[in-house]
Amino acid sequence: MSTTSKASQRIASLLDENSFVEIGAKVTARATDFNLNAVDTPSDGVVTGYGVIDGNLVYVYSQDASVLGGSIGEMHAKKIVNLYDMALKMGAPVIGLIDSTGLRLEEASDALNAFGEIYASQALASGVVPQISAVFGTCGGGLSLVPALSDFVYMEKSAKMFVNSPDGIPGNSAAKCDNSAAAFQAEEAGNVDMVADEATILASIRELVAMLPSNCESTAFADCDDDLNRAVADIANCTGDTSIAISMIADDGIFFETKADFAKDMVTGLIKINGDTVGVVANRSEVFDEEGKSVAKFDGTLTAKGAEKAAAFVNFCDAFEIPVLTLTNVAGFKACMCCEKRVAKEAAKLAAAFVNATVPKVNVIIGQAMGTAGVVMNSKSVGADMTFAWENAKIGMMDSKLAAQIICDGKGADAIAECAKKYDELQNSVESAARRGYVDTIIAAADTRKYVAGALDMLYTKAVDVPAKKHMAK
Repeated sequence: MSTTSKASQRIASLLDENSFVEIGAKVTARATDFNLNAVDTPSDGVVTGYGVIDGNLVYVYSQDASVLGGSIGEMHAKKIVNLYDMALKMGAPVIGLIDSTGLRLEEASDALNAFGEIYASQALASGVVPQISAVFGTCGGGLSLVPALSDFVYMEKSAKMFVNSPDGIPGNSAAKCDNSAAAFQAEEAGNVDMVADEATILASIRELVAMLPSNCESTAFADCDDDLNRAVADIANCTGDTSIAISMIADDGIFFETKADFAKDMVTGLIKINGDTVGVVANRSEVFDEEGKSVAKFDGTLTAKGAEKAAAFVNFCDAFEIPVLTLTNVAGFKACMCCEKRVAKEAAKLAAAFVNATVPKVNVIIGQAMGTAGVVMNSKSVGADMTFAWENAKIGMMDSKLAAQIICDGKGADAIAECAKKYDELQNSVESAARRGYVDTIIAAADTRKYVAGALDMLYTKAVDVPAKKHMAK
């Protein structure tokens, strides 16, 4: 492998030292139209091969922007497709380092067909081997579908990703709304898991690979020295920012958060418990920065974006046999016109994701689980294998005061207050939910790690028979 190109340098920085084996180094473009045969196209603008990350086999392609802008033509795509074929045979992740001007205009229809072949390879590999994309330069037009088909996406801070460029959208411009910017793709579109500098991205990919199984039939296990019975004394103070609570539950406090900048009212990511990888989904009502300052607050409701984010993550975990843990604290659905347009469909997708997931599913109700929003957050009715609840949890249809105003409509304030008190006791308390079997065990907050670890250990051999079908119809 040539070490002079940026594409090669990125691979060298990503993989274990001296582990990369290049495939197709001598491949060049075959097209001759527009005098392409007079242009030197080493490796046809993409370095492909395999290597290891902490001893784990991975397949990598890295686009070389110094060769025809890293544009994708016939042979460029064939090298990537060949890499996918090998990854499927060996059951190993595919990592794409993207830096390309997109479709090679000189090859036109051949280049369009090349895009289709890459899409097909990605679609076939989806749910079989993990796919990771990192955008370091430009990723425009049809090329933007490549990271969109991946499981995890990174963007370098100055990178650009778009279907239509800002200036190509009627009434828009980069100055007005730069839809190609990393910030937009991460915060608004929800297409990106992390925005960072190049070195941080490559280091994070190495961490992610260590968290993930190599394929849908393998597991990702690491030795665990962290006490499974360790008490998490301060976790009760973290019901607002559950990303902190998740870290407390995790082995050694390590939490790999996904799509951290999108739908911040919902937290998703990967942790280890007893050395095994576990996916975590949690409602969040507050965000604290590294200095412990509150930087954002939410109303504790389930939003369309939050449900969308959670459903996609649960589907990923199920595809790769990763158990799912939920920390539920939700007061209902977000009430605003913007959210109303999509919340029913996205919440339905979240419910379906939990119902269809056959992996071990554990739910811990750490605050409220109110209304249908509480139901779709991995309740027993949509498939949770074990449901725990903290001692002060509230589980029910609605706030007791609102319920009392409906039940005692037209009666005096004293009657409404008495009704609210009784409703809270009979319908909204954790005790009433446990009596009905909706909660398996009421636990002290500090014992959360112990109970979660025990439940996942018990569920390790879980096997489920599901109705035969190709996939959901909607």
